[in-house]
Amino acid sequence: MMVIDFHTHSFPDHIAGKAIRKLSNASHSVPFTDGTESGLRRSMEEAGIDFSVVLPVATSPDQVAHINDRAFAMNEHTDGSGLISFGSMHPDCPYWKEELTRLKDHGVKGIKLHPVYQGKDLDDPSYLRILDCCAMLGLVVVTHSGYDIGFPGVSHSSPQMALNAVKAIGRGTGKYCLILAHMGGWKNWDDTEALAMEMVESGSVMIDTSFSIGSFMPLDDGYWKEEETRMLDRDAALRILHAFGMERVVFGTDSPWSEQKEALRIVKSLIEDPGDLEQVLSKNAERLLDLCR
Repeated sequence: MMVIDFHTHSFPDHIAGKAIRKLSNASHSVPFTDGTESGLRRSMEEAGIDFSVVLPVATSPDQVAHINDRAFAMNEHTDGSGLISFGSMHPDCPYWKEELTRLKDHGVKGIKLHPVYQGKDLDDPSYLRILDCCAMLGLVVVTHSGYDIGFPGVSHSSPQMALNAVKAIGRGTGKYCLILAHMGGWKNWDDTEALAMEMVESGSVMIDTSFSIGSFMPLDDGYWKEEETRMLDRDAALRILHAFGMERVVFGTDSPWSEQKEALRIVKSLIEDPGDLEQVLSKNAERLLDLCR
């Protein structure tokens, strides 16, 4: 069975070290790779993962075109590397429509949004116009959902905001769907579970499993109390998975912030039905990415 990690991150070699240190210090959490493409590939090999989707984040509008150029270059070598890059978009990008069309024309399958890093609510009109255009183009959208470990208490992508966006956009065309990262809303999981059915009925919405089950690894600096590092337990995770349906779930790790091998072990132990497991680890992602073997 093919295994696809739908939520990973890497950086160009010349900035990877600085970027990982900055993010690690902000989140007070341990990274499991050095943040480079080669580090991610080593992790994939150790975990037995065939493909990883790299999700770049534009923290300012002027980064968008450059990040997307890097995505084009990465995707030229997917057959050898196993890395599939999505594009990025920022809600304040003045050429957002042209850039989304450029991504589509270059064969990129989707984009990553991060409302917390980008400083706007997910249901803001500037995001809704991007989501609507992606729906028309058939581009997958992965968005951070819930709180962010590096921005305590900041909520720009709550489950309710996600529901508002899903209702506004509907089902779209082609492979379009809105994937809510971190099991639908990091540390907002009660709200995610409560709103799951309405989301599913309202539009093309999925979730990924990244950085959400078990506990995260804190830095040894005393910032996090042990109970604060706990995320979803088995029962809560299963309730959310079944609330959305296994056909609307993709496996993700948020590497380097989770160890791919351990995250895969957790999901395999959690989903006991072989058919459901195959959907989550491969089939759903294969469909969205047009992969086949």
